[in-house]
Amino acid sequence: MDTPDVDAVRSYLMDLQDRICASLEAEDGEASFTRDVLEGERGGLARPRVLTGGPVLEQAAVNFSHTAGETLPPAATAARPELTGGGFEAVSVSLIVHPRNPYAPTTHANFRMFCATPPDGEPTWWFGGGFDLTPYYGYEDDAVHWHRKAQAACAPFGPDVYREMKAACDEYFALPHRGEQRGIGGLFFDDYAEGGFGQSFELLCSVGDHFLPAYLPILRRRKAQVYGEREREFQLYRRGRYVEFNLLYDRGTRYGLQARGRTESILASLPPIVHWRYDWHPEPGSPEAALYEQYLVPRDWAAE
Repeated sequence: MDTPDVDAVRSYLMDLQDRICASLEAEDGEASFTRDVLEGERGGLARPRVLTGGPVLEQAAVNFSHTAGETLPPAATAARPELTGGGFEAVSVSLIVHPRNPYAPTTHANFRMFCATPPDGEPTWWFGGGFDLTPYYGYEDDAVHWHRKAQAACAPFGPDVYREMKAACDEYFALPHRGEQRGIGGLFFDDYAEGGFGQSFELLCSVGDHFLPAYLPILRRRKAQVYGEREREFQLYRRGRYVEFNLLYDRGTRYGLQARGRTESILASLPPIVHWRYDWHPEPGSPEAALYEQYLVPRDWAAE
């Protein structure tokens, strides 16, 4: 494989972080992201950015990190045991947006590159990431728009890329103990090195550049929609599923904690307010029931 350009990836991701933060601040209209810069060992850098208490965005985090270490954490070697004990370098942007309005969906995205050196082997590298959407109330036009933007991000790289990354997203963002999807999916990829560094980096950039065009129109449509106590309570209840996934299954959370990352930045992905109900079920025929029946199941939204 050709030699990866970590500096180019770092530069792109820092710019992407800036663009996403600026766009989200403009949509909120009042609240701003904190802008911290934390220098680490071995040339590492972290730029955690968190927005809280806005009229539109109840909480959002858009974090950039560049880390290096002598040993990959277990969460990073679970699927690649041959790298156990090897050194690594990682650069990433990870984000979460929790809107205040229950009709506006939560979204998550991650864009990352790893370089690793096995104890007895040649250095290797790969890209990973994607984006996904978690609505509390389903709208077909939102779901179709989201997935068509995801499909457009993948289109230059082959006819099967979107289908494969959508399927991987549906598989990953699920709660097996609940028998539910976390949301309506999107794109998920890991261990990606197709076509060499140049092409793989282009795919990362395409997915990153399509995130805002995918999410902002949905947020704009829903952020001022009138809601009541019922909708707010359901949103807070469904946020509990987000907590369950992040703490039980999310590889990024486990990786960050195992790599001794900054705990506050890692757990900034959790929603600020969550309500729990014991053995609650939606009323049949209600909009809340429709979420489970029509949206929290894998569908070919881009074709609808």
